[in-house]
Amino acid sequence: MDQKAVDNLVSGVIVVDKPVGLTSHDVVQIIRKGTNIRRAGHTGTLDPRASGVLVVLLGPAVRLSEYVSASDKRYQATIRLGSSTDTYDSEGAMQGEEMPVDVTEEKFLEILKSFEGEKEQVPPPYSAVHVDGKRAYELARQGEEVELEPRMINVYSLDLLEWAPPEVVIDVYCSSGTYVRSLAHDLGQLLGCGAHLIGLRRTKSGQFTLRDATSLRRLRDSFDSGDWAQFLIPAAEALGDWKTIVVGGELLETVRHGHRFPNEDGSTGWARAISEQGDLVALLEADEETKEWQPKKVFFTS
Repeated sequence: MDQKAVDNLVSGVIVVDKPVGLTSHDVVQIIRKGTNIRRAGHTGTLDPRASGVLVVLLGPAVRLSEYVSASDKRYQATIRLGSSTDTYDSEGAMQGEEMPVDVTEEKFLEILKSFEGEKEQVPPPYSAVHVDGKRAYELARQGEEVELEPRMINVYSLDLLEWAPPEVVIDVYCSSGTYVRSLAHDLGQLLGCGAHLIGLRRTKSGQFTLRDATSLRRLRDSFDSGDWAQFLIPAAEALGDWKTIVVGGELLETVRHGHRFPNEDGSTGWARAISEQGDLVALLEADEETKEWQPKKVFFTS
């Protein structure tokens, strides 16, 4: 069987509990090698210093990447108060002197909560954002001043988990594209004592939490024993929060060929079409003018 056939034979999701020390790309390469499926990709970079939920799509499911990547995220972040760094985390150079943390828990909570809601956020200078065709971190490492444009983010909730100054642990539930490093830095600025991120663990990405995640060690063992498919989650579950339309018979064939069909309840936005067997058939977009569903991406071909 040629490689293309292998890549199209399996479609689904593997959720990994990424360990500290590996890049997200490293994990994808390990999965490609272990499954012998070259068509694979992650849906949201986790820094090498961060751990937690990394969603990897396999086979035709990689076509879901743009939708899964845009899903909300949740993190457990450990922040050190009293000092700032140029990278906004523990990898960077200290900026200025270490300052006393003269902040009460009540004051910290008050300022923390002020970051909730839809806000503009400036990414860290050492980030992968493109500036004039280069990554911001490349320019920053060359000593160039990096001015990044603010972007709109949404922080749904911020909760204090542990108060042990100068270190605090917070829960961050936010939209995709939120930089927790910037949140830590900006928090320190408002507190007046400086702050930087010293630990980050992603606990949720879209529909998937740490309960769905498999350790890399266990996954590697399953590659050796040949039973890794036990960790493969159906592609349809990657968009489990979308409206679901079950299609069968003639309607299944209609959708499979990319043809429109009536939107009987007048729904708006997007939906996923699922076969009676639970396979992902297509992603649908509602045409509000014609009251029809238009298949945008078709997956089911058997």
